[in-house]
Amino acid sequence: MELIKKGFIGAAVDCLGPDMGTNEQIMTWIKDTYMNVKGEQDINAEGCCTGKYIQQGGITGRAESTGLGVYYAIRELLNTKTFCEKAGLSLGIKDKTFIVQGFGAVGYWASNFTVKDGGKITTIIEYNSAIHNPDGFDPDEVRAWMQEHGTLKDYPHATEAVSENPQQFLEKEADCMVPAATEKSLHIGNAERIKVKAIFEGANGPTTFKAEQVFNGRGIVVAPDMLVNGGGVTCSYFEWLKNLDHVAPGKMTKKYQEQSQQKLLAIMGYEADANMEGANEIDIVYSGLEEIMCSAVKENWDFSVKKDLSFRDACFVNAISKVYRSYKETGIMI
Repeated sequence: MELIKKGFIGAAVDCLGPDMGTNEQIMTWIKDTYMNVKGEQDINAEGCCTGKYIQQGGITGRAESTGLGVYYAIRELLNTKTFCEKAGLSLGIKDKTFIVQGFGAVGYWASNFTVKDGGKITTIIEYNSAIHNPDGFDPDEVRAWMQEHGTLKDYPHATEAVSENPQQFLEKEADCMVPAATEKSLHIGNAERIKVKAIFEGANGPTTFKAEQVFNGRGIVVAPDMLVNGGGVTCSYFEWLKNLDHVAPGKMTKKYQEQSQQKLLAIMGYEADANMEGANEIDIVYSGLEEIMCSAVKENWDFSVKKDLSFRDACFVNAISKVYRSYKETGIMI
């Protein structure tokens, strides 16, 4: 209500997105309050925020989008020769071991997609407990246990577990780490004892400046949060577009795609396939997210290699350069 009174919220003013401490219910309450006040004057009132329930104007895939974006970044970088050479890793996700800190929406979904692609989650760290198994964990089983018990303590498939000072498991040995919890988890106090070769930041600001200096000196490559965890806000953008369009992605084209595919089969002399379907909302969201994440990761890593910058510095310089060029082209800067 305070944001509405001051004109600080709206689809064309500031579209709010979810973060720690919010969920679909809270974002729907925000949307409902805005629509009750502004709905008769603002045709796009539903687009005042994202992360809503699907039936309240949300978009399929938003819940897993940040973790899925983390996975796309991991996959892209671990299939990039120059990245793997710098980190001292072999190409590909298959059989790589991962430490995941934080097993909420980001950590779970990043783990889920990584394991499906052949990776192994060997260490999982929560705020009140941590578990380790060199053979890896099933993310679905771990999440079910966490939801039922509220802790990873006594998880039956762990070979090691702690409930006091669980952050000590950040120092376990693995190929890669996904910090997906709170900021400043990796700091000057533990940076020297981190035993991974690449870090993919799923949280906001999990690595302090001093820690990153240590990692750079030790040859540990840090893929920065501003790039790696951008999947959530990207999918929020898709939800905002859906609200402005007043139609779900794929709704206007799904049947046309099905008919086109059936005609193509007929031209080629094959029988029609009754199970063939056009792209629906989730297909379009996943496809769009994959395109944006993979192209952004490739662009910024290539820039890092070309300019001989750390990955984080490359992202900053590349982004600031784009802003500078935009200002220069409009004549604002000389």
